[in-house]
Formats: sequence, structure tokens, C-alpha cells
Amino acid sequence: MKKLTLAIALAITAAFTIVDEYVGAGFSRLISAQQPPPASQQPAPQTPQQPSEIELSISGEPGTPPRFAVPEFVALSPEAADTAKTIGQVLWDDLSFEREFYLIPRDTYATIPVARSADQVPFNAWRELGADGVIFGTVQRTGNNVRVEVRLFNVRSRQSVFSKEYSGTAANPRLYAHTAADEIHQQQRALRGIARTKLAFSSDRNREKVTGTVENRDVKEIFIADYDGANQRRITVNRQLNINPSWSPDARSLAYTSYRKGYPDIFIARIYEGIQNNPTAGSRGSNFLPVWSPDGTRIAFMSSRDGNAEIYVMNADGSNVHRLTNHPGGDVTPTWSPTGTQIAFTSDRLGRPQIFIMSADGVGTLRRITTNESYADRATWSSPPFNEIAYTALAGAGYDIKIFDLATSQTRQVTFGEGSNESPAYSPNGRHLAFTSTRNGRVQVFTIGRDGRGLKQITRDGNNYTPAWSQ
Repeated sequence: MKKLTLAIALAITAAFTIVDEYVGAGFSRLISAQQPPPASQQPAPQTPQQPSEIELSISGEPGTPPRFAVPEFVALSPEAADTAKTIGQVLWDDLSFEREFYLIPRDTYATIPVARSADQVPFNAWRELGADGVIFGTVQRTGNNVRVEVRLFNVRSRQSVFSKEYSGTAANPRLYAHTAADEIHQQQRALRGIARTKLAFSSDRNREKVTGTVENRDVKEIFIADYDGANQRRITVNRQLNINPSWSPDARSLAYTSYRKGYPDIFIARIYEGIQNNPTAGSRGSNFLPVWSPDGTRIAFMSSRDGNAEIYVMNADGSNVHRLTNHPGGDVTPTWSPTGTQIAFTSDRLGRPQIFIMSADGVGTLRRITTNESYADRATWSSPPFNEIAYTALAGAGYDIKIFDLATSQTRQVTFGEGSNESPAYSPNGRHLAFTSTRNGRVQVFTIGRDGRGLKQITRDGNNYTPAWSQ
């Protein structure tokens, strides 16, 4: 049976010796290649060229979601063919992910005449296939730059209800699809899309061994990826144990725990600047599990600096450290409420790990929310409009993900014993969870809807742990 997070972390600490090596130069070189293009090169929505068009929501048959078709984008130049193919497929996947629309399978489009321009869209044929909406897109490539046009038509009225152009670098064509998907979700369903968000996680996939230790341990480094698992990139390069990443609200920094000094301490990677900070440098004890406040000004974390595992809060630069809990039991794994006024955390003060809620200043009465679990840990608080906390619960020989509704005090289960399922993390719109599972053998990151539907595997190489979802 698992022990509390602190016990595990301290056991690992004992196997490490002090390591002072710092690979800042390597880190800088790695990240410089990952920096996003300048603002002038990023996809820039331009004013639609047909101001007479009226934006309207497309509806489906009563009680059913609208049925959308996303055929191949038209390459207006031969060198744009691969880019057009990628954008069309990724846009189909992005629109399908939220389940707000029914996406007509692309292998059924063979009988539909191919349109080379918007005025050639065969609306009658699409209507026969059952489409309520059809997307028409073009891609023009000139050198390293592209111009992408995306239009959504109401098949019944033959009216264009969404029309945008994007221009910029050809380096990451997926970004144009992600941007269009998010904007279509917002315009058609008033939904904040998550196609441009990212996941961070810890991985041992490089199969390197930790240096400076008497025990044979695998290196764990921090990686990031698109929400769907594409573009996985390594962020840390220090060949030590780097775990528990947490995104800043602007998605430009990651706070995480690293053993690069031989003991656990908190670091912040400014991933697009190639800079690292160590806000807890010089403090006593071990520092674990950082998590950013919703406004990005503070970080909650667990520390043993006063002799016991307690929850603390500090400014993002490491100043103004304030202790929130004070109990002989271990208090670990904090998570902020969306308003920043409360913190949920795990404590074994009653004998077994359970989840409690306290005010963000540590004042007042605690509220225990897991009253029917023998073991509960790793709470994560959902974004509005939902008012929920997901957590890991002991279930037989393994663990499962459950969700506690703060308004009704009801608990529902999301995973059901397929492997061991742990470390949930909400998407920024609260509709999905990232988590880890051993259902396919090794520990991998998956995503799933808050209703338990739409399971997708994100990682496949090595073992991958503790996902975090960017805002």
C-alpha cells in the first residue's frame, strides 16, 4: 500500500548525494529552439473579407448535436499540400474532442465532389450525407509563411457563419487548426476551447541513470506536449529526479520539484526565456509539490523546514513565506480554488490520508470532503462553471479517480479499476481530466471527460507521471 507523498519523497531523498552541477547553458540552448515565433509570425486572425455575412449558430435535429463535416483543406500551391492535410485532420480531431458537435467520419466523404473554392461547395451533396455544417479551408504557402482561410457554412441556408484568415510561419501548422477550433467552439457554442492548451508531466523515457547516487535510479525529466499529446518536448536536462510540474496561469512558466542539489527543492523554469529560478533556495528542509495561485502571484507548496510536512504559501519570487497548517500529521499536495481564496490538501491527521479544505490564509475551520474513503490524495479543483474537486482514491489493490461535487456533497467515480489511476488534473474549462494509469502496462498519461467518457492515451514512451494542464 502506498505511503503518504512525503514519506515517499523523503525515502528517495536519502538515496541522493549533493549534486551542484547546473546545466543552465544546455537548458538555454534547448529552450531557445522551442521559443514561440515572434508575435508578428504567430497566426493572426484577420478581419473577414465579407462584412455582409451574418454570424449564426448552427443547430442539429432536436435533441442531437450539429453534424459537422471537415473535408481536406485545399492547397493553393503544391508546397502547401502537407500543411493543408495536417490542418484539416487536426481541426477534425479538435472539434471532435469537446463532443459539442458530431463529426462525420472523413472516410464517408468519397462521394462528395471536391470544391476548389468557396462558391463550389456542393451543399446538396453534404445535405444528403446528413451534414448541418461544413468547413471549407484553403492554404497558401510562400516560402516559410502560410495564409490559412477557414470558413464554416450552414448547409441548410448555404450561409457562411464563420470566416477567418490566419497568417504566419509554416513551422507549426497544427497551431492554425487549434486556433480555428477554439474560435469555432467559442462562436458556435460559447465554449472556451482547450485546443491551444498544453500538458506537462514527468517522464523516465530517456532511460538515463541518476548521477551521484549509490542506488540505481532512472532520471525523470519534465516534458510538455500539446493537449492531444503531439509535439512532446523535454524541458529539464539535469539528469536528476524532476517531478510534479505546475503551470503558471500565463502558461509560460513551470514550477516543479527537483533533486538536482541532492535533496528536493522547488525550481521555476521560464520555458520561453531559457531561465530557471530557485525561489526556495537557502531554506531549511525539503520543499515539494509547488502549485501556482490562479493570479500567478503566489505558490503553495509542502515543506519539512519546521520539522514536519506542512503547507506553506510564498510569493512567486520566494519572498513572504507563510505557513498555513500546523499539525503533527503530514499535510501535503495543495491545490487552489479557482478564486484563490481556498486551498484543498491531503492530511493524515486522522490516521489515513484524507482531503480537507482551508482558507488560503490558513485561518478558520477545516472542512473534510472525503468521508467515505480509506485513502484519498492528489486533489485538483475544477474551473467554473463546475464546482468540483477530483482526487485519487484507494480502490482494492489500486487507485481510481473520483469527483466530489462541492455544491451537493455527492461523489461520483470516473475510472473503474482498469489498472491503477492517479494524479488527476483538470482542463482549464473544467470538462476534462488528465491523469495517469497503468491500464496498458506502464504508467501513462491519459485524458478523459468529467463524465467518464472520451478516454484518450497521451503518452506511450517510458513511464509518465503527475500531469498538469495549462490555462
